[in-house]
Amino acid sequence: MKKIIIQGVTIIALFISIWFTLTQINWLTIFKVQKITDNTEQKIGELFWEIFQKTEKENTNPFVVASVDSIVTKICSSNNIDRELIKIHILDKDDINAFALPNGYLIVYSGLILNSDNQEEMIGVVCHEIAHIQLNHVMKKLLKEVGLSVLISMTTGNGSSENIRETAKMLSSSAFDRNLEKEADIKAVDYLVKAKINPEPFANFLYKISEMENDATKYLTWISNHPESKERAEYIIEYSKGKKIKYESILAIGTWDKMKEKLRE
Repeated sequence: MKKIIIQGVTIIALFISIWFTLTQINWLTIFKVQKITDNTEQKIGELFWEIFQKTEKENTNPFVVASVDSIVTKICSSNNIDRELIKIHILDKDDINAFALPNGYLIVYSGLILNSDNQEEMIGVVCHEIAHIQLNHVMKKLLKEVGLSVLISMTTGNGSSENIRETAKMLSSSAFDRNLEKEADIKAVDYLVKAKINPEPFANFLYKISEMENDATKYLTWISNHPESKERAEYIIEYSKGKKIKYESILAIGTWDKMKEKLRE
């Protein structure tokens, strides 16, 4: 009986302790900071996209845009991702690159598509970048390397235009830390499998670009952004094992080939 009473008193004391701790947390401040961060992300995303829009040539060919849009729509619908949150743009640039900006902007260079042997390779990279967006990696990187106060100053007109350009460039040309990259890779495989897309070509793409690193004729931006490509390919293959699914293609072969032809024009 005495033991039961002691246990009861301990539980009550523990409950009171947890309740007291929770009451000390300023939830209003936490939610306010989150709201500020969300508003900042939206404004920063628009600001950064404007920079690329002004300095790079966007491909607006209806066939190319519709083809890439159908890929993103399939990935989103298969993975319960709000399609409206992903704002994809194709830029005419030879670099083999794709990257995410705040507020769901996903930039794909034509060089990535043209250097993909098949649509699954390109889709794997796109899924990787969507994973960065969905896992909030973009803002985590900015908050860590730039800081919230600097980001807010950019959105209020107090940040220098040079600083804004350099920060936007940083997102397009520098890697996330190793743990975030692996997290995005694994999430990308999940996206691919749920969309019934074979993840093996994504690994093959990483193997391929690891062998292209010494090719001076290629603009291998995505390689410099994503080091240890061979190691990443290996754990993607390992993670993909045992997923017995009948894989399908999003685009017809003729559509994929025609899209690449349009990009070469």
